[in-house]
Amino acid sequence: MQERAEAIFREHGGQLRLSEALDYGITPYMLYVLRDRGVVEPVSRGIDRLAGLPPLSNPDLVTVSLRYPNAVICLVSALAFHDITTQIPHKVSVAVPRGSRLPSLEHPPVRAHRFSKASYDAGIETHRIDGAAVKVYGREKTLADCFKFRNRIGMDVVLEALRLHRERNGLNLGTLLDYGRACRVEQVMRPYLEASL
Repeated sequence: MQERAEAIFREHGGQLRLSEALDYGITPYMLYVLRDRGVVEPVSRGIDRLAGLPPLSNPDLVTVSLRYPNAVICLVSALAFHDITTQIPHKVSVAVPRGSRLPSLEHPPVRAHRFSKASYDAGIETHRIDGAAVKVYGREKTLADCFKFRNRIGMDVVLEALRLHRERNGLNLGTLLDYGRACRVEQVMRPYLEASL
């Protein structure tokens, strides 16, 4: 039975949430046995990972994504993921749809934001990090979100991200303005985008 449980972990990227393990037929007793034998180790409450795997390259994003699969990495955390900021996020910023329960973790600390349905659904990309599916907003959507939250994160952070994005990836003005419309900040963004051309 232990070999079968290990195989199930391997088939799913080496890590599982408790609910997924139960769905695949791994009993709570077998999870305790696997932990006691050092085969799996807890990553966070309710998440286990094969012990022999290399260390996680981005444990904060992986942990948040495994614990809250509907949360989308946003704002400064997304800027850092896309390497278009010099800021180091002290909390993982995530977006959830309005009306959803806000994620809360002791480690890593999470800053959750409720987005309208249109804003939440726009621009989601799924990236595989250490076998986990991590939802992150694309660069242009992240920039539009940063303009929307400019009073919370600081206009200097937004302008730096816009400059770095332009230098490293070029600006797709149409896409940026489309996301600006979805976030209802098109008129705020337009002068900054025109000045950066």
